[in-house]
Amino acid sequence: MRTIAFFNNKGGVGKTALVYHLACMFADQGWSVLAADLDPQANLSTMFLDEESLEEFWPEGYSLHTVLSPIRPLLEGEGEIDDPYVEDVGDIGLLVGDLALSGFEDELSQQWPRCLDGDTRAFRVTGAFSEIIRRAGRARDADLALVDVGPNLGAINRGALIAADHVVVPLAPDLISLKGLESLGPTLRTWGRGWQQRLKERPAGIDAPKGQMKPIGYVVMQHSVRLDRPVKAYAKWMGRIPATYHKYVLGEQDGTPHRVDEDRECLSALKDYRSLMPMAQEARKPIFHLKPADGAIGAHVKAVRNCYRDFEELANVIKRRAD
Repeated sequence: MRTIAFFNNKGGVGKTALVYHLACMFADQGWSVLAADLDPQANLSTMFLDEESLEEFWPEGYSLHTVLSPIRPLLEGEGEIDDPYVEDVGDIGLLVGDLALSGFEDELSQQWPRCLDGDTRAFRVTGAFSEIIRRAGRARDADLALVDVGPNLGAINRGALIAADHVVVPLAPDLISLKGLESLGPTLRTWGRGWQQRLKERPAGIDAPKGQMKPIGYVVMQHSVRLDRPVKAYAKWMGRIPATYHKYVLGEQDGTPHRVDEDRECLSALKDYRSLMPMAQEARKPIFHLKPADGAIGAHVKAVRNCYRDFEELANVIKRRAD
């Protein structure tokens, strides 16, 4: 199973919608998909599940059958990690998010340095997300695990990303996304080096993630177009994305393309389907599955077809890169 995390330390770039649509597209293509919601805001879960279903997972008090549930025995000192519950959503398996996941942050922060001392519990806590994803993927015989994480550089995301084989970076063509890359890239490399150093102290018999988290490219989200060209305000920032990504994420500075459409690291530049998103959320399906009965009529019919084509091409590119 390949594990791919979608990560940007800037919020509002359409990351969760990207994960949701790609999970549905991969499932359409016949792949066994696991979607893991490791964002404490649990937005991916709200895209898959209605409020009635979520209320069953999030009753008053302890949440049930969420991504946090199998970790609780370890955190409370009462045992090891339990097998995770995987919710069936059509052909996709979902590790349901948990709003209480933010409480795991302090424990992850405390255990990170203790891994250097070869502490067994420190390794189990730090690798908890990896273990949950691995078990869930094995239970479903999954080909791909797509991981949604929050927009920050905290310990929860570090624990999630060391569980990933690959990282896709969703971007918006704006100044904040570009500035975010300046910290995102170096942080990924720091986490990677730090984890490799810790693996040398791993106690015998402890399974631990490899911590590869190799960047395989970026996706430009929500760029407005006019006559098939980005409007001027966005064109300025799109022109700066390739050099910034290569410099800070890949650590390269020479021979960088100056156009997004010339940059091999650009997996896709997705059009803005904002007008169809509320319709898709109401129907609880991806945009490219909308039907006339859902309200996709007139010009929307062509947009739905275009959306399917865009995500099909993106899914194919990601599969090639992940292989």
